[in-house]
Amino acid sequence: MITRRDLLIALGAGALAAPFASFAQQGKVWRIGFLSQRDRPDSLDTDTYGAFPRGMRELGYVEGKNLVIEWRFADNKVERLPRMASELVRLKVDVIVAQGAPAISAAQKATTTIPIVIGSTADPVGSGFVKSLAHPGGNTTGLSTASGDVSSKYLEMLLSMVPKVSRVAVLMNPDSASQFPILKIVQATAQKTNVRILSVEARTPAEIDNAFSVMIRENAQALIVLRDALFNQQVHQIAELATKSRLPSITAVREYVEAGGLMSYGTSLSDAIRRAATYVDKILKGAKPGDLPVEQPTKFELFINRRTAKALGLTIPQSLLISADKVIE
Repeated sequence: MITRRDLLIALGAGALAAPFASFAQQGKVWRIGFLSQRDRPDSLDTDTYGAFPRGMRELGYVEGKNLVIEWRFADNKVERLPRMASELVRLKVDVIVAQGAPAISAAQKATTTIPIVIGSTADPVGSGFVKSLAHPGGNTTGLSTASGDVSSKYLEMLLSMVPKVSRVAVLMNPDSASQFPILKIVQATAQKTNVRILSVEARTPAEIDNAFSVMIRENAQALIVLRDALFNQQVHQIAELATKSRLPSITAVREYVEAGGLMSYGTSLSDAIRRAATYVDKILKGAKPGDLPVEQPTKFELFINRRTAKALGLTIPQSLLISADKVIE
């Protein structure tokens, strides 16, 4: 026999359960994989990669509520990336965000069906990641840093700062296929100015130390640091070594100048990673990655560190000061 008390309890339980049942049916917890060759940051709150969850929050996705981010960092051991990409596929993530050429390549080899969003890379078409910028095709889209389009300016800006330079080192990561076309552009620019280019490779922080030993031994007089996940992570190390080695230097990310490097010219890395969230959002809402054009940057920033210039005994030319978006005093 059901008493009035039993009936009230049953009705109350039903009323409480209804919202949860409705949420389970209507709400979804999205699972996003994030793949990178670099080390796991100590804190995402202060790291450039923290721009991605912040970007997702701006679009209504909150970790612990309707979003799970599966972070995978290869600790600068690119041979780990294929296994990590396969892990994300087995987890059946809804989208994979791949940061940097080695991670993008690993993700594409792991799946042709799960959407892949490029966090940033220099030349997605030339690297073979997409068919074209306007019509990527396949399961991949995202953001281009267009580094190849501006890489000729690296040498021009260095020569503005140190006109008598005749031998310039280029620090590159040979594991990143997108860097070789950029190196060729720098070399072609150098031929027009009678500057000799010394390409120096590094895959790990220890190899960066060795690379600077090579630069000193080969009498390099200035340095171009190509954009790379490892180098972006090691901006403090590279800036310190460049100053210690008396090498005027330039790279693409402003974090390098904030860490004590001389100059940077390029797009904001944190902005690009935050923008990757907009691609994820569109895909989660039904867009096909192959139909979403690859986004190219519209703004390039010039940062200069005046303190570093003074430490190197350099006078910043007025032409660069006028063009600079920020001069760190």
